[in-house]
Parts: sequence; structure tokens; C-alpha cells
Amino acid sequence: MKKLVYALLALAFLMPAAASAKTPLEKAREKAYKEKLKEYKKEGWKPLGSKTLELVLLEHYDNLGKLGPNGHEVEGVSTRTKSINTGKQMAINNAVVTYGQEAGSTLQGRVISDMSANGASTDGEFENFFAAYERLVEREIRNEMQPSFTIMKDNGDGSYEIRTYFIVEENAARKARLRALEDAMKESQIAAEHADKISDFVRQGFDE
Repeated sequence: MKKLVYALLALAFLMPAAASAKTPLEKAREKAYKEKLKEYKKEGWKPLGSKTLELVLLEHYDNLGKLGPNGHEVEGVSTRTKSINTGKQMAINNAVVTYGQEAGSTLQGRVISDMSANGASTDGEFENFFAAYERLVEREIRNEMQPSFTIMKDNGDGSYEIRTYFIVEENAARKARLRALEDAMKESQIAAEHADKISDFVRQGFDE
């Protein structure tokens, strides 16, 4: 009986320690939070809205943590605008374009590498396809980008720099990229023989 009591007591003491143990990813995220907070404060960044810089960053990293590998951060930037509202809208547009370019360049790199390895040419039909795909990804991803927070900095000359951050849920983003792929293939009339392989690349997203 005494052994059982001792075992239960030992378990009671160990449970809080186990619960408080942080994974390497959690530790890395906490480190990133502290570094970003220090960087933003040093450079004079302030959040738009009523929340503090500490709170918007905590919420941002917490939301990324909940999504894990399924969460993708996208940043949009507007460097010099006289109007904060205009700067914020420009930063949002920049974030959308940035995601489209990233998706387009990632796909292009994989397609070119694969086609070259098989001795096929990527000229002609592919040039129009890549341009169409990137543009259509921008259109499709806009509704899948969840706004996280926006920060601003006074440039000291009457203009402001604005940065806005979004979190993209990868499962939803994959569907958006596939919708863009379908329309891009129709627009560029890409050969059907390449369709399945390219679809696989699009589903893979930004993963290596």
C-alpha cells in the first residue's frame, strides 16, 4: 500500500514537469517571438489597432503554432506612403503578389528541373503557362489569406512604412493553387501529357 502511495506521489510531482516541457519547435517559436519583439521595438515599429506589440506577436505565433506545418506566414510591405490606410492596402496587395510569385517560381523550378532531366524542352507553351499560373494564384489565394497583424513605422519625412502579416492555411492554399492550375492550363493550352506531373508539383506546394 505504501509503495502505491509513493508511486502516486511521484507521479503527481512528475506530471507538472512533463506538462511544462517544451518541444524544440515550441522553443524555436518562443525564441523567434522574443527576437522579433526586440527587433520591432528597436526599429520603432508600432501595431495598428488597440492591441500592444507584445499581444499581436503572441497571438500570431500562437496561431502559427496551432496550425503547425499546415501554417504558412506571408508578409506584405509598403515602404513609403503618406496615408496609413493607403499603405496598409498596398502592403496587402504586396502580400498577395508575393505569395503568387513564390508559388509560381517554386513550380517553375520543379517543372524545368523535371523536364530537363527527361530531355524535354520547357520553351513555348510553358512560358505562357507560368505567367498565367502566377497571376491566377494571386486571384485565388486572396480569399484564403487570414489577416494576422499590421505594424507601421514613421520614416520621419511625413511618410510611413507598413508591414502586414497573414497566415495561410496550407490545405486551403493547396485547393486555391489547384484552381489556379486548372484555369492556367486552359488559358495556355498546355499539353495534356504534362498535366498530371505538374498537378503533383502543385499539390506538394512549398515542401521540398
